[in-house]
Amino acid sequence: MTNSLQIIGFDADDTLWHNERFFRLTQDQFERLLADYTEPDHLRDRLLAAERRNLGHYGYGIKGFVLSMIETALEVTENRVPGHVIRELIEAGQDMLGHPIDLLPHARDAVSELAADHTLILITKGDLLDQERKLAQSGLGDLFDGVEIVSEKTPVTYRDIFAAHDVSPGQSMMVGNSLRSDVIPAIETGAWGVHVPHDLTWELEHAEPPRDHPRFHSLPDLGQLLKLVHQLKH
Repeated sequence: MTNSLQIIGFDADDTLWHNERFFRLTQDQFERLLADYTEPDHLRDRLLAAERRNLGHYGYGIKGFVLSMIETALEVTENRVPGHVIRELIEAGQDMLGHPIDLLPHARDAVSELAADHTLILITKGDLLDQERKLAQSGLGDLFDGVEIVSEKTPVTYRDIFAAHDVSPGQSMMVGNSLRSDVIPAIETGAWGVHVPHDLTWELEHAEPPRDHPRFHSLPDLGQLLKLVHQLKH
C-alpha cells in the first residue's frame, strides 16, 4: 500500500475561521459584570476550572461556555448573582451563536486548491447546530467530501474517520491550530500532523509540540500548506 497522501482533514474553528476571539470578548464582558465580586484573575481561574470539569457534561462549544459562566457567577457570589447578570450572559451567548463568519487568511485558497486532488474532511468539535451554521456561512462546505462533528479528537477518532474512507493513517493528514486535539492524536495514528498556530488558542488546547517527530510540521499560515503537501508527495 502506498503512503501517498490521499486524505487531508481540516479543523474548523481558528483554523479556517476566527472563533476564539468571540469567546475572549464575552469573557471580558463576564469579568466586567462580576467586577464587584472578585478579581479578574481569580474569576478566569474559576471559569477555566468550571469549563474543564464540565466538558464531560456539555462538550465543547458556546452553550457549555455560557453554562460554565453562569455556574462560576453563582459560585463567586455565593448564589447572590443578580438576575440581570444571568440575563446578560445568556444574551451574550446568543450573540455568539449568531456571529458572522470571518475566514482566516488563505483559508479559501488552500481548501479549494487541495480539493482538486485530495479527499478533504472537516473534523471539528463543538455544538452540532452551530458548527453546521458556520460551515454553511463560510462558503467552503461544497469543497469538503465529508464533515465529522465529534465530541472529542483522539487517536481512535482519527483512525475511525480515515478507515471509513478506506485510507490508512499513513496516507492521511490533519491540519489545525490545536496541538492537543488536531496534531498530536493524528500523529499518534501514523498520520501527518500540521500545526497552523492562531494568536488566540484556548488554554485547554495547549500542549508541547512534538518537534522531533518526522510527521510533525508547523506552518505560519495556510498559505504554505499547498507547498508542503507537494513536498510530501514527491
